[in-house]
Amino acid sequence: MEKKRITVTFGDGIGPEIMRAVLRILQAAQAPLEWDVIEIGEAVYRRGISSGIPAEAWDVIRANRVLLKAPVTTPQGGGYKSINVTLRKTLGLFANVRPCKAYSPFVASAHPLMDLVIIRENEEDLYGGIEHQQTVEMTQVLKLISHPGTESIVRYAFEYARAYGRRKVTCMTKDNIMKITDGLFHRIFNTVAQEYPDIQAEHQIVDIGAARVAAQPETLDVIVTPNLYGDILSDVAAQLAGSVGLAGSSNIGREMAMFEAIHGSAPDIAGKGIANPSGLLQAAVQMLVHLGLGETAQRIENAWLCTLEDGIHTADIYREGLSLKRVGTEEFTDAIIER
Repeated sequence: MEKKRITVTFGDGIGPEIMRAVLRILQAAQAPLEWDVIEIGEAVYRRGISSGIPAEAWDVIRANRVLLKAPVTTPQGGGYKSINVTLRKTLGLFANVRPCKAYSPFVASAHPLMDLVIIRENEEDLYGGIEHQQTVEMTQVLKLISHPGTESIVRYAFEYARAYGRRKVTCMTKDNIMKITDGLFHRIFNTVAQEYPDIQAEHQIVDIGAARVAAQPETLDVIVTPNLYGDILSDVAAQLAGSVGLAGSSNIGREMAMFEAIHGSAPDIAGKGIANPSGLLQAAVQMLVHLGLGETAQRIENAWLCTLEDGIHTADIYREGLSLKRVGTEEFTDAIIER
C-alpha cells in the first residue's frame, strides 16, 4: 500500500511526550504513513513570529494537507495570536468535530450511556477576534455569523449523522436574545433539516441545552452550534464522559484537515512522564479514518480500549477500586502496543 504523507508537530509542554507515544503506536500498528516534522508554538513566538508559525511550516502543511498537532503554548501578554485560530481560519477548517463517549465501567463516568458528538462552526462567531476599545471604560467584540458559514456546518452535521448512523441532530443557539446572529443560525438549521427527513432535528436554547448535556447526555446524539458555545460544551461533555484527557478533535475543511487532542499543553506536568496520550491518540484514530485507513484505525482503537478494560490507567483516570494499575506515559503506550 502506498504510504500517506502527513505533517506532524510536537508542540509544547507535554506535547513532545504524547506525540512520541502516538507515533510509536502508529508505527507498531504498521500504519502506512510518512511524516514531515515542523516546529510551531512557543519557541517560534519567542523568535518574533507573532502567529507562532514560520513561513516554511505553512509550505509543508499545505503540501501534505493533513496535520497531526500536539498542544502548543501561547505566551502570556498581548501581540500573540492563537495558533489554533490562525490554522483554522487560514486553512478553511470550518468544522470542528469532537466525539464525547463514556467508557464505563472501565473509566469512571457519571453518565455511562453517554455517546454524543459536538460539531461546531470553527471560523466565525466571537473567535473572529475582532475587538475594539471603544472608550476608556467600554470594550466591544464583533460576533460574526454568516449564511455560507452556517449552511456549511449545519449540512456537515447532518451528513456526519447520516454517515455514522446517528439518529438526531440538535441545534443549540441563544436566539431568544441574539435574534439576528443566532437567529440566522437557527433559521438555516431549520431549512437544511428539511433535506434530511431520515434524521430527527430539534433546537434548544443553549443554556438549557448545556444543562441537558450535564444532566442527561444520553438524550443527545449530534449537537451543532456556533463556535463559542461548541467550544464550551465540548470540554464540559468530554469531562463528563470521563476525562478531557481522553478526547480527540478533528478540524475539517474542504482541502485540509487538522487533528489534535482537546486539552492544552499542561506545562505543570511536562517532563514528568505521567501525561495521558489518549486524547492525541484518539485524534490520530480520527485522522486514519479521514485518510481511508479504517482498518488500522480500528486495530489501534481496539488495543486502546482493551488497555482501558484491563485497568491499566494513567493518573488522570486512575481510581482506587476501579483501576488495577497506575502507569505513566511510556508504560501506558507499551500496554497498547502489546495489545
